Amino acid sequence: MFTVGLTGGIGSGKSAAAGYFRDLGIHVVDADWAARVVVQPGKPALEQIAQHFGAGALLESGELDRSKLRTLIFDNPSERQWLESLLHPLIRKEITSSLNGSQGPYAILESPLLIESGQYELVNRVCVVDLPEALQLERASARDNSQQEQIRKIMATQLTRQQRLERADDVLDNTTDLAILRGQVEQLHQKYLQIAQAEQSG
Repeated sequence: MFTVGLTGGIGSGKSAAAGYFRDLGIHVVDADWAARVVVQPGKPALEQIAQHFGAGALLESGELDRSKLRTLIFDNPSERQWLESLLHPLIRKEITSSLNGSQGPYAILESPLLIESGQYELVNRVCVVDLPEALQLERASARDNSQQEQIRKIMATQLTRQQRLERADDVLDNTTDLAILRGQVEQLHQKYLQIAQAEQSG
């Protein structure tokens, strides 16, 4: 299955772009969905997280307290590394399973950490949703109603804009509005259909 990795920093509009691909009938695998699946109650990873960070990492319902965990790891690189080494292989397995079940001409893997996590190895092309970092910060803090300082910390754990663009095969420019973004997605869709068809016939 010809697969495109769709990525972009926080507030870039990656989810909107993924939604437009879905509207065109393309199977989109969301890496964030896979990340939630592997830490559901009853899963071994959740038990290991609770043992490592303490019961405070869980909500009263027994589910993972994401905001608490985020606080615990963002200022502590070694703890973040521990968590990533636990979760990344499990997430990758979940993603692979979902991609293998894809129907359609091609598939999209939507992942904010496509390059950082090594998930780019699962795809044939990398598509980056791009915009200036100042605009990214503005949109992300408005959307999540978060402090800009918190958004900056998240951005610091992701690749820079330049690093992402260096790895891109295709770029969606989301500097203006969503109607223009949708038009660009529709153009790329045609391109991906042609590539997928060429691969199948080749």
